[in-house]
Amino acid sequence: QVRSECPLGQLLAREAALGREIRALDSDMQTLLYENYNKFISATDTIRKMKVDFRHMEAEMDDLAANMAAISASSARVSAALQDRHRRGAQLAGVQALLRKLQALLEVPGRLRRWAGTEPARALRCYARARAVLRHYRHLPSFRAIEDESHAIMADLARRLRTRLREETLDPKELTECVEMLLQLEEPPEELSEEFLSQAGARLEAELAALEAELPTSDPSGVATTPPPASDILDFVDRGSSAFVGTLCQLAGSYRTLFGEDTGRLEPFAAALATRYFALLERRLALERGLGDTSLLVRALDRFHRRLQALLELLPAGASAAAELVARAARERVDRYLRALQTFFLGCLGDVRQALAAPRPPGKEGPGLPDLLATLAASVLGQLKAVLAYVQLFTARDVAFASLPYFKGEFCVTAVREGLVVAFVRWLCRTARGFADGPTEKGAPAAPPALLLLLARLCLDYESSTISYILTLTDEQFPPQDLGPPVTPGPALCAEARAAAQRLLDHYVQVQGAAVAQMLRKSVETRDWLGTVEPRNVRAVMKRVVEDITAIDVQVGQLFEEGVRRAQSSDSSRRAFSVYSSSRAPGRYAPSYTPSAPMDTHLLSNIQKLFSERIDIFSPVEFNKVSVLTGIIKISLKTLLECVRLRTLGRFGLQQVQVDGHYLQLYLWRFASDERVVQGLLDEVAASAAHRCLDPVPMEHSVVELICERG
Repeated sequence: QVRSECPLGQLLAREAALGREIRALDSDMQTLLYENYNKFISATDTIRKMKVDFRHMEAEMDDLAANMAAISASSARVSAALQDRHRRGAQLAGVQALLRKLQALLEVPGRLRRWAGTEPARALRCYARARAVLRHYRHLPSFRAIEDESHAIMADLARRLRTRLREETLDPKELTECVEMLLQLEEPPEELSEEFLSQAGARLEAELAALEAELPTSDPSGVATTPPPASDILDFVDRGSSAFVGTLCQLAGSYRTLFGEDTGRLEPFAAALATRYFALLERRLALERGLGDTSLLVRALDRFHRRLQALLELLPAGASAAAELVARAARERVDRYLRALQTFFLGCLGDVRQALAAPRPPGKEGPGLPDLLATLAASVLGQLKAVLAYVQLFTARDVAFASLPYFKGEFCVTAVREGLVVAFVRWLCRTARGFADGPTEKGAPAAPPALLLLLARLCLDYESSTISYILTLTDEQFPPQDLGPPVTPGPALCAEARAAAQRLLDHYVQVQGAAVAQMLRKSVETRDWLGTVEPRNVRAVMKRVVEDITAIDVQVGQLFEEGVRRAQSSDSSRRAFSVYSSSRAPGRYAPSYTPSAPMDTHLLSNIQKLFSERIDIFSPVEFNKVSVLTGIIKISLKTLLECVRLRTLGRFGLQQVQVDGHYLQLYLWRFASDERVVQGLLDEVAASAAHRCLDPVPMEHSVVELICERG
């Protein structure tokens, strides 16, 4: 195929390439052959050399075996020759050792006498080594004498140790050594255990007395007679842990080492002392009246808990008391934080009241209600978050007692969430509501209306967002357990805040309505309505009412939304006193007045009431500006109506009421949620005035409008 397809040149090139490849392969084969041949020759030489070496080694091994046999024979002859001497030497060595032991036994009394006063432990070791031999050979007179003399010396040593144990104040190490030596002298363990605990109790009582000396003493009436301690709680716990707890642990461990695991006496002894120590620590914790440094308190409780673990291994019954002490301290600090939050909130309220009551220089405005509300809300929330951060130190990961079941469950829910956060929010709502519910103290100034409005807005903000945020933050920082105690649901807390806001806003409406109503009442009661002159102007009190309502509108508008008004009619400013404009013809009330005319007026008024909506004066106020202003206007106009009903009017008195009513209609309808409320109340005022008028001749409507426009 190659020959048929390729040209001659390619065939020649292919032949040359094949020739080169064949020569290269032949060269490689020769190289491999030569290398393998050289290796084969080298291996053959090596094998031949090894055969020669092995023949030499076999000859040398034969010589070595012959030499070893000769050496063994010589060694056997030497051993046989020296066997008798070795036996005699061993006998002499045994005699020498026995003589040395006898010499040591003879020297025991002297050594004991010499060491008993200065080195009693060394004397005891010497006596312990010799005691078994002396007892074994007691039947021999010489050994009996040595034993009796040694026993007398040890008895004297035991008496001295007993005296030292009873009369001297020993540290734990010396006490342990003294009792241990008495036990080695075979003194009764029951007596020694009692004396050990007595000596240890004296030592520990001294430690407790030193701690108690740092605390203020109290007279029978319970009044402290010494100043508070200068050291902080951490120093107190450090001293108590290192001195009392450390000594108690050391002595308890020594007791168990000396007298075994029988702790029938040790446990009541240690429990009584631990109870006293806990009581002293409780008294010291009670001195932490202020908030102080919470991190210092947490470190002190953590150190107390950590260093008490060694003691609790010996006395497991004290674990619950120690845990309860730490829990009480944490709860007490949380309660103090709650009182601090309450005090802080009252201080903020005082600042707000001062800012509201402070006189303003001409041309300079003070802080507005939105600024005061924002400052109050931010301050309280910031303080609450700071308190939660401080309380969170009790549950930090590096705190040993945070692993206790109480701090994982009940502390987070009962103490922090319910006892601090929920309790503070409820107290805040009660305090705010108290400005509306609780009677003020005799002589104490009533809460300014602006404060009522501000607190209502604060409670409403808490209901809408703040409570949810606070509870979420608390649950994140102090996660409750699934099976923990029940918690107050957020909606229930929000309902309390909304109820407080509603009560405050209702009270604000009542207070402001009463203030305006008081002006109207005085203006009606102090005027001579029979002898008044023909009206030429709107009375000043009506202008003051409109000004006050306008100021209230501005004040409420700073904190609450506008609200929804009913659609207004096009003639809202011209619908005053419809009882006259729609039903009276000119000249109806002529000087020839007859009793039937007022009866017709009263009848028309009653018929109009049948077709008008009932006006609820003290209905709950909604959280918007229009509803608040409507409530104030209803209270004011209802008061005006009741005052007019109690007066007897002349012709000009009726006309003055007509002018005043039209003026109020011109300016008050725009503040109400429904102009028909204002219109209806003013119609009732007009009807009552006409009913109480001796000469009910109304003023022409155009004249009324002219007077009101001019006023």
